[in-house]
Amino acid sequence: MADKDGHPDVDEFDLSKILHALSDENRRSVIVQLAEQPDDTEQFCSVFGVPWAQSTRTHHFKVLRTAGLVWQRDVGNGRMTRLRRDDVEKVFPGLLDQIVTADRAARSQGAAGPAPRKPAD
Repeated sequence: MADKDGHPDVDEFDLSKILHALSDENRRSVIVQLAEQPDDTEQFCSVFGVPWAQSTRTHHFKVLRTAGLVWQRDVGNGRMTRLRRDDVEKVFPGLLDQIVTADRAARSQGAAGPAPRKPAD
């Protein structure tokens, strides 16, 4: 059963919730940034460089938290966030590595990715 802050137990992880959380480019960026840090690194929500207003930031981190991707704890008037690396790896082995690899590939091609195709005449 999820705790009072919405952190699900490992046996409650749902792939559709995780994929939904990762479908947003900025939320995915948060996960990649955490995944590239040493285990158990914690960051304040404000350090991720996402273009969200405070209320929107709260929503997006809740999506990540309730999907089981991050663990958050209150510190003063802020929240510290850390990746639930071991839990995600236990339930979905290799998922985080694939996300980081795909992000690096996208960055090496330029964030815009491939140019859009023009419709055939």
